[in-house]
Amino acid sequence: MAALDEFNDEPADRAVQALRTCNAAPRFAAEIVAGRPYRDVETLVARAEEVARALPWDDVVVALAAHPRIGDRVEGTSAEAESSRREQSSMANADAGTRAALLEGNRRYEERFDHVFLIRASGRTPDEMLAELRRRLGNDEDAERAEVTEQLAQISAIRVRELVS
Repeated sequence: MAALDEFNDEPADRAVQALRTCNAAPRFAAEIVAGRPYRDVETLVARAEEVARALPWDDVVVALAAHPRIGDRVEGTSAEAESSRREQSSMANADAGTRAALLEGNRRYEERFDHVFLIRASGRTPDEMLAELRRRLGNDEDAERAEVTEQLAQISAIRVRELVS
């Protein structure tokens, strides 16, 4: 619980900076910090999901800009890059056909929706992510925005939990 205590007690600007690696939308970090102190990790994680699910689309777009494509080799040493590499670790086992299909699917998705395909990669195989990408290409804009927001909430929750664990 020491990490949660540190999060609850650190200066607001440092807490915001740490939270921006979990979800780059400024409103996300501001609302989470405003809710401190949190009595336990579960309460904090639940609040992170709630805030992420309620973000207006413009804020979701800001958060999307910080996420690499599924299957891209993530460069850099930032906390965001490290999280993405860890979350996409199953891609290391993807065969060439799946990698090629993901690259093509990402291209089609970005042409259709004008943003990166976002999916919670943790706990999913490359083939599962590819199947979801293909399924979601059939969504209309509103349905896809709802799915993106839900995926962002799940990713945010995982990252917030890691931040305070």
